[in-house]
Amino acid sequence: MTDSVAAILVHVPDTEAGLAWYQRAFPHAEREWLQAFDFAYLRIGTIDLEIVQADEKVANGAAGSIVYWAVDDFDRALKHFEAVGASLYRGPLAIQEGLWMCQVRDPWGNCIGLRGPRSGYKGDED
Repeated sequence: MTDSVAAILVHVPDTEAGLAWYQRAFPHAEREWLQAFDFAYLRIGTIDLEIVQADEKVANGAAGSIVYWAVDDFDRALKHFEAVGASLYRGPLAIQEGLWMCQVRDPWGNCIGLRGPRSGYKGDED
């Protein structure tokens, strides 16, 4: 068994456009290149964010599991994602321990979860 996520695959119809958008959405991500496979991906901490071609088996769009990224400032993160072209899909919603969560959609309809404390959070509002 393992206790960590190794990679997240995001399916898009145009991988170059997807890589460019996700690089803007996650500006701290490092772009990596696997020459043997002619494959570029983004490394965020210890996680590989792989932007791959949507096809008949796995289409782009909102369906099924959502990865939630831990953010230091929920409000700032949400504004950032909206500024690079994501649209709010669900939430925001107050959850446990003063945290908030929401889902935004990338330009291809894939969901990205955000989860963290709101800026200026002063106590238990949920």
